[in-house]
Amino acid sequence: MPGARSRVASLVAVVAVSAAVAAAQTRIVAPKNKYSPADDVKLGQEAARQVEQQLPVMHDSQVNGYLARIGERLVANIPPEFQHPEFHYTFTGVNVREINAFALPGGPMFINRGMIEKARNEGEIAGVMAHELSHVALRHGTAQQTKATPYAIGQVAGQILGSIVGGGWGQVISAGSQVGIGAAFLRYPREYEKQADILGTHIMAAAGYDPRDMANVFKTIQQEGGSGAPEWMSDHPDPGNRYEYILQEAQMLDVRPGQGDAGGFQSARAYLSRLPPAPSTEEATKNRRAGRTPSGEVSNRRPEPANVPLPDTHLTSYNEGNLFRVSVPSNWQELPGSNSVTFAPEGAYGSVNGSSTFTHGMEIGIARNESHDARTATDELIQALRQSNPRLSQPSGYQRASIGGRQGLHSVLSNVSDVTGGAETIEVYTTQLDDGTLFYALGVSPRDQYGSYSRAFSSVVNSIHFSR
Repeated sequence: MPGARSRVASLVAVVAVSAAVAAAQTRIVAPKNKYSPADDVKLGQEAARQVEQQLPVMHDSQVNGYLARIGERLVANIPPEFQHPEFHYTFTGVNVREINAFALPGGPMFINRGMIEKARNEGEIAGVMAHELSHVALRHGTAQQTKATPYAIGQVAGQILGSIVGGGWGQVISAGSQVGIGAAFLRYPREYEKQADILGTHIMAAAGYDPRDMANVFKTIQQEGGSGAPEWMSDHPDPGNRYEYILQEAQMLDVRPGQGDAGGFQSARAYLSRLPPAPSTEEATKNRRAGRTPSGEVSNRRPEPANVPLPDTHLTSYNEGNLFRVSVPSNWQELPGSNSVTFAPEGAYGSVNGSSTFTHGMEIGIARNESHDARTATDELIQALRQSNPRLSQPSGYQRASIGGRQGLHSVLSNVSDVTGGAETIEVYTTQLDDGTLFYALGVSPRDQYGSYSRAFSSVVNSIHFSR
């Protein structure tokens, strides 16, 4: 029976090829862990509650339903040796624009809206999710904590969350935890990152996704620049040759026939495009803590400058993301914007004709410009101020100043307030950062209160310390 022998030979060949492919795959071994899977679940649930408090999670059935369809497809293909019946995987969108995602012990996963908006196909979203899923399945969060000095299990959630989330807002979460473990100690080392990459490709292939999409999305993240790349890359350090070794692993995998689009990639993108633009993570967390709207807008009330108190001599310190720290009078409120933050006392800020404004306080921020020297860039900044303040004048030139240990410029401007109609004084401090960006601090006060506010402005500027 030649036909039967031929079919048997073909079957043997297929089995042999499959065995060879399986043997060629990189073998992953979960690291040692003194905690139980039940501990992972407890930690993850506690940390997830902190996420709900700190970040603008999306209670949106269309977004979360789409992410869940991808996630469930990946979870179903976790290798048996890394499956934990105690774990409960959930998939939730976060309404911020950076490319990022993170997963907590025991299964809760959060995917930034920016990740969906920047992905070129569903496989790229699945690649990032498979990587995060692998951290959970390998129990990397508690494995890393295993190396630390023992603490009560309920006290380490904030530190684990802060290290996994990373970035400026991860530091905020870590700072609020009850123990003093350094967040950097808990951040995943490169060996764990490589394990999550490799296991993630195995899960993708078994789920019918092309593992090369993982390599492509990581390359895109690395090349993205701006607000997207540093956030993800700071939390997920490149073990070295990440793109190359993922592609090499993909060649050894037997990709099962895919199920196509798990839930409508284009539909999800179209739906998000109809929503208001997502804020940055920094804006969103500050607004969340301050009780403001997701867009960071203050109320439509006009400022009430007649009731504004003088600057407090006691100072409160703020850490503004990964850029700088500053101390301001304790009776000033923090009002984050897109590329700036304003500190002003109650009654001094509000909205006029749909635009946010303040009559007392300081605005500190960065301004992109095409100039190669601080003097020209500062001239351009003042010219931009004149466009919305036509009665602004610069009676004198510039004096030298020091800002955060950097050489800078200082000038005092005169203006007529569009809120009060009275004379006001504006102090301008600027310095140029290493990337050419202009860093500025603008102090505003009515002219008859300038004596008190000038001392406050000088104190604030002297307190500025750059993080890099």
